[in-house]
Amino acid sequence: MTYQQRSTFTNNPTAKKLFELMDSKQTNLAIAADVTTKAEILKIAQELGSEICVLKTHIDIIVDFDQELTKELRELADKHNFLIFEDRKFADIGNTVQYQYRDGIYHIVEWADITNAHIVPGQGVIEGLKEVGLPKGRGLLLLAEMSSAENLAVGDYTQKAIEWAQKYDDFVIGFIGMKKLIDNPKFIVMTPGVKLAAGTDNLKQQYNTPEKVISGGSDVIIVGRGIYKAEDPQAEAKKYREAGWEAYKKRN
Repeated sequence: MTYQQRSTFTNNPTAKKLFELMDSKQTNLAIAADVTTKAEILKIAQELGSEICVLKTHIDIIVDFDQELTKELRELADKHNFLIFEDRKFADIGNTVQYQYRDGIYHIVEWADITNAHIVPGQGVIEGLKEVGLPKGRGLLLLAEMSSAENLAVGDYTQKAIEWAQKYDDFVIGFIGMKKLIDNPKFIVMTPGVKLAAGTDNLKQQYNTPEKVISGGSDVIIVGRGIYKAEDPQAEAKKYREAGWEAYKKRN
């Protein structure tokens, strides 16, 4: 099925919007903006926003964070038509994650369309986030698999993530995973660790190519340093966008 066709299977507004913008914008590229200053992340959002469907952030590594940053990111997301995914990886009891999602200094639920969570704490982590995020139409990804070597998100852990995603499918919009995990078109799989050339880095991150990832049933390729550390990030983003989209067209 096409992304547009799959948009009709979900009632979550964030999932529906993501499917539709991927289809209309012809991109399944997400950029992981793993940078540490406001200037860097805003530059990525401004210069590469036209190429991407999702900007993935780690807001707590920004050393000069202020409330203006999230306001500016939202303006750029609306201008360039992409979603913001705060890669928070919540992993605590429901009561605590509610505070982390809604309050503190980041107020993540106010500006991030998507966030994610480990399932180690149990279903309470999903329920706690859902109480805060669902009324605002937000979406949650569950970490079903990871791209780092020797990670423990395998086997029964992955199966439990799939089971709980189906139980909370009004809020859980999909997974962080390495491949298609379930034969249900409403769930989106986003895959990190993507590079045009496969390999590993010195901290055991494992890389797969866009074609391998998309042909394996994933929906969104997440690329970080391979783009924003390139000599010409805009040209590199175009290469990844084209590679991801061509793989999607072959699959369909």
